[in-house]
Amino acid sequence: MEAAHGHGAEAASTLPAGARARRASRAPGAAEAAGGSALSERMQRTIARPVEFSGTGLHTGETGHVALRPAAVGTGVQFVRTDLAGRPAVDVRPENAHFDPRAGRRTILQRDGVQIHTMEHVLAAIAGLGLDNLIVETDTMEIPELDDGSAAPIARLLCEAGYDTQDRPRRHIKVTKPVYWQEDDVALSAEPYAGFRITFTIDYDHPLIGRQTVSFDIDEQTFMREIAPARTFVLERDLELLRQAGWIKGGKLESAVVVGENGLRNPEGLRFPDEFARHKVLDLLGDLFLLGGPLLGHVHALRSGHQSHVAFVRHLRETLPLPGRRPGGSPDEWDITAIMDIMPHRYPFLLVDRITRLEEGRRIEGIKNVTINEPFFQGHFPGHPIMPAVLIIEAMAQIGGLLLLHSVDDPTDKLMYFMGIDGARFRRPVTPGDQLRFELTLLKLKGVTSKMRGEAYVGNQLVAEAELLATVVDRRAP
Repeated sequence: MEAAHGHGAEAASTLPAGARARRASRAPGAAEAAGGSALSERMQRTIARPVEFSGTGLHTGETGHVALRPAAVGTGVQFVRTDLAGRPAVDVRPENAHFDPRAGRRTILQRDGVQIHTMEHVLAAIAGLGLDNLIVETDTMEIPELDDGSAAPIARLLCEAGYDTQDRPRRHIKVTKPVYWQEDDVALSAEPYAGFRITFTIDYDHPLIGRQTVSFDIDEQTFMREIAPARTFVLERDLELLRQAGWIKGGKLESAVVVGENGLRNPEGLRFPDEFARHKVLDLLGDLFLLGGPLLGHVHALRSGHQSHVAFVRHLRETLPLPGRRPGGSPDEWDITAIMDIMPHRYPFLLVDRITRLEEGRRIEGIKNVTINEPFFQGHFPGHPIMPAVLIIEAMAQIGGLLLLHSVDDPTDKLMYFMGIDGARFRRPVTPGDQLRFELTLLKLKGVTSKMRGEAYVGNQLVAEAELLATVVDRRAP
């Protein structure tokens, strides 16, 4: 059944007044494009002050302490093990996502042998509240749980800390084409969507749970009211097997809903009629943040859990045009495979090798490596190879086009057309062996028509500059 928004028990908290007062307002900048495929600035943010909590690890039973601290713009979310020598940090990135069947029913972050367990509720609170940059310090391997079983207590702490808006646009991870993953009767998919929505279907062989479907557009208010209060749950018939496996050493009625054969073991009952499905949305929300940032798309899940969520995150990373693919490269860098997932150009007219920085709705930087193997050097000029000036402008426009195409809901269905070039200047020839570095800034956006200023450098020397006028159009069906 479809979730009925707006009902729930007292635990279904809304945003505290202090957080509402400090909520990030939309920054001035590029205007929205028509039809919902907007280039709009959503600025990064962190918390205004540190907050801390202590609790018990659900699976290890160990008492632990967590401190959530503000982080600089562009940091992302990092977990720091304060109990280990050197205080090693593990970034929330898809390559660090891990699932160990010997330590099931939890998500794991792992890097260079350092592990963080059961962080999905913390990540769900961070994602649900729209935070980008945070340091999470923990003195135990497993993130402890407060006596609630949901993400609501952690989310309330973050709200009470307030938010600081930072001076860089958010780095969204956009679903630009349908993506599917399935294993046996478990399935996950994602499709382009102007926002972030999760639809989840559970199907349990138990009369108190059965089949439930919920669907939510994820924003702060919806998260706090409809998702954060939903508690983790377990079937009573599974408890002994879980204990024999060495899990749930910290489990108790105050931290989970226990479903017996004939009723709940929790005297307070359910917070929502479909609390079981809502908690699965909570878990998926936290696991999707393993992508390293906020997602734009509609994710459908059927009977999935942490193991399939981690597999789906890896599948998204391999399938979508996302930064950070190149081994050893910056997590902000787009390699040629990611570029080709968005750009329609192909050899011999693809004149972009790498995107080194992309600020949504604002600016982009990219690289073109110029070699003697370029086909145009055969005739321009024999014995005196010089890159044609018009192709320098074309390379500049292609990089600017990626900024525009990245802004639309489904770039595979769009093209960028040139409309004009103003003030083009060429300062020195570009020859084989040069590396062209392009910097483009969006000056104006009206509807689907844009004006950008582009500059091309070799080293620190300006070699070309121009202002480009372009528009985004629908691609004709083949």
